[in-house]
Amino acid sequence: MTHRILILGGTTEARQLAGKLARRADFSVMLSLAGRTESPVAQGVPVRIGGFGGAEGLAAYLRQEKVDLLIDATHPYAARISANAAEAARRSDVPILALRRPGWEPVVGDRWSLVDNVTEAARALGEAPRRVFLAIGRQEAGAFEAAPQHNYLIRSVDPVEPKLAVPDALYLLARGPFPEADERALLEKYGIDAIVSKNSGGEATYGKIAAARALGIDVVMIRRPPWPDVPSAETVDALAAKVDHLFDPVAERGV
Repeated sequence: MTHRILILGGTTEARQLAGKLARRADFSVMLSLAGRTESPVAQGVPVRIGGFGGAEGLAAYLRQEKVDLLIDATHPYAARISANAAEAARRSDVPILALRRPGWEPVVGDRWSLVDNVTEAARALGEAPRRVFLAIGRQEAGAFEAAPQHNYLIRSVDPVEPKLAVPDALYLLARGPFPEADERALLEKYGIDAIVSKNSGGEATYGKIAAARALGIDVVMIRRPPWPDVPSAETVDALAAKVDHLFDPVAERGV
């Protein structure tokens, strides 16, 4: 019997999980991407790009495609997608699991200011002009037009369009991972004295946080949004084990 699995992706872990599950002959894996990145990395399994039309649309898709398991492996800040996934799973009576990497925790030497969203982050930079590294992606960069006194260095995978209506902004296109040594060189080159970051977790983008600590640079850290209460795991291997257990319970294996 083939088990149909839909993974809501867009993260490195989602790609890794899809590859791991696809090795099983009894799994048919589809990876769904929201389509927000213009040139996504090759995923290695069949990919669906685009939204579903909210929870109702996703629930209809799960029923129509006879999906046996929904996996939410989206970015920690994709709050709306995660909420829709949980609601769609409930409506369609399809099991759901979530892959949720742990967030970063401040350590001695970190100079973090915690805020709840980009609007608060822009205010937290203060009135005095600063040299700010925006490392939050392109979609919410526009919030910093409210603080045009700062000099911005903005890094994203895809171009920020339209450009920010601020007098001083420089744009970098790059895809991680970003090693600490490279991040330190970047911060020093541009004389950065504040970083705005989301608490993405993981190692790929932690370099800027470690570099900021070493250089004594302030970090405005945007807290993670609340998540729906669904069964979850923190690593690809742990979630894959949950999937195995779901379809091959111990009792059925006769162990």
